[in-house]
Amino acid sequence: MTWQPSQPSRTSQPSSASGMTGRANQKLRTRRAIVQAAAELSRTGQEVTMAEIAAAALVSEATAYRYFPDLVSLLQEAIAGRLPEPGEALAGVEHSTDPVERVAAATEFLLRHVLARQGVVRAMIAGTVARPERSARPGLRFGLIEHALAPGAEAMDPAALEQLKRGLAVVVSAEALFNLTDLYGLDPEEAIASVVATAASLTRAALRQNR
Repeated sequence: MTWQPSQPSRTSQPSSASGMTGRANQKLRTRRAIVQAAAELSRTGQEVTMAEIAAAALVSEATAYRYFPDLVSLLQEAIAGRLPEPGEALAGVEHSTDPVERVAAATEFLLRHVLARQGVVRAMIAGTVARPERSARPGLRFGLIEHALAPGAEAMDPAALEQLKRGLAVVVSAEALFNLTDLYGLDPEEAIASVVATAASLTRAALRQNR
């Protein structure tokens, strides 16, 4: 009888590939669970930390950090695509061509949005201050300001319009809201009303000077 060398198992390669696919799928499921947990916590308005997100996703905090280098990068992915479009946000005043009315509506919408999600907003602000080169906060307010001023933009002097946008970028902000609640001691409703009035006054003054 002639001896023949044994042939390599034909099942070894598929088995290895199957294992690699299984691990890749598990990593994808883990990443999705972490992002989903962050998205759900961001809607509560409560403080959001990496530890709380990991617990909600049923993973360890160390595991969460293996997928995301910091809290801000995780929150950016969790929020991506979930912010309302400016037209949707200002649907209630879409018929209006009055920049003051539209800016007031945009300001109130933004601040109520911030208030409802202040935990994640505060975390994003802290991350921006600590690592500005790696942080990119959502640009909802800039889109709202542009959309609010759009109907009367052509009638304004370009330099005056740009200055108004810059002024509104300071006023129509989470920082303005938190300054009035945290430092000045106003309750949220008073703070919102104050910022809305300031944004409207700023817009009204700019229009008056442009005439």
